[in-house]
Amino acid sequence: MEAAHLAGRILIGLVGAGIRTSLSPPLHEREADLQGLRYLYQVIDIDELGLPVGATGDLLVAARRLGFRGLNITHPCKQVALGHVDELSPDAAAIGAVNTVVWSGGVSIGYNTDWSGFTQSFERGLPGASLENVVLLGAGGAGAAVAHAVLWLGAERLTVVDADARRAAALVDALAARFGADRVGGGGRELTEACLGEADGLVNATPVGMTGHPGVPLPLGLLRPELWVADIVYRPLETELLLHARRLGCRTLGGGEMVVFQAAEAFRLFAGVAPDAERMLRHFRSLTTVDAGAGGA
Repeated sequence: MEAAHLAGRILIGLVGAGIRTSLSPPLHEREADLQGLRYLYQVIDIDELGLPVGATGDLLVAARRLGFRGLNITHPCKQVALGHVDELSPDAAAIGAVNTVVWSGGVSIGYNTDWSGFTQSFERGLPGASLENVVLLGAGGAGAAVAHAVLWLGAERLTVVDADARRAAALVDALAARFGADRVGGGGRELTEACLGEADGLVNATPVGMTGHPGVPLPLGLLRPELWVADIVYRPLETELLLHARRLGCRTLGGGEMVVFQAAEAFRLFAGVAPDAERMLRHFRSLTTVDAGAGGA
C-alpha cells in the first residue's frame, strides 16, 4: 500500500463536530511510534472552524491537496462523506456511511470500520447475550453501522428507532434488502416503549449521553434487569444510561472497545501494517484512567 506523507510523516486527520477531546490522535500516534512510523494525526473540528456539515466534501478535497494519507470521519459527517469519495468498500456501500477515507494512487476510497469495531466489542463484552429481539436507538451513520453489525451477529429481529421516522424507515429499507424484511422494522420514537417491552437488548447509537450532549436517549423507567444495554458513546465511558442500567442489574457494554477496534482497522488501512489491537486497548485504558483522575472525559 502506498504511504503518502508530508516531510516523511504519514499525515492523518479526523473530521467531525465537537471532537477536540477525541482520543483518536493519541491512540493512532502511540501505536505508530511503537511501529517505528512517523505519523501525525490532526483534528479538523467543523464547529471550531465555523463550517456546516455540508462542507465535509470541501474538507476532503483540501486534505487531499495538503497531502493527507487519509481521514477518519465522525458525527455528523459520516453519511455526507459517502458522496465525496471515488470508490466505496462493499461494507461502506451497504451501510451507507463512511468513517474512514484513504487516498491510494490518487483515488479516494471510503471504508466503514465502525461495524467491525462494534462486532468485536460485542463478542468480547457481551458473550452469550440473546439476540432474539434487539432495539437500536439512532439511524444515523453510527446507527447504520451498528444495525449492520447486530444483524451480521445473528439478531433475529432488529427494531430501529429514530427521532426522524423517515430516516429510520430509510435505514430499515436498506437493511431489509440485505438481511430480509422479516428481520428488521422500525420508525419514530413512539415505538420505543412497546418495542422495549419485548426486547432482549438495547443499543444507543445516538450522540445523547456524550460530552456536549448530556442526558439519556429514552425514559429510564423503560429499562428492566433482563435487558442488556450497550452504548457506543465513549466520552464519558460511564454514560447516565449505562450507570442506571447497571444499577438495575442489566448486563452492559460501553463504547470504549468499539472505538479501539474501529481505530485499529483504520490504522491498518492508513499505514498498511497491522496494529497490535490489544496494545491499543491498554493504551486506551491508560488514557481514560487519566481522564477520570482529572475529573472528566
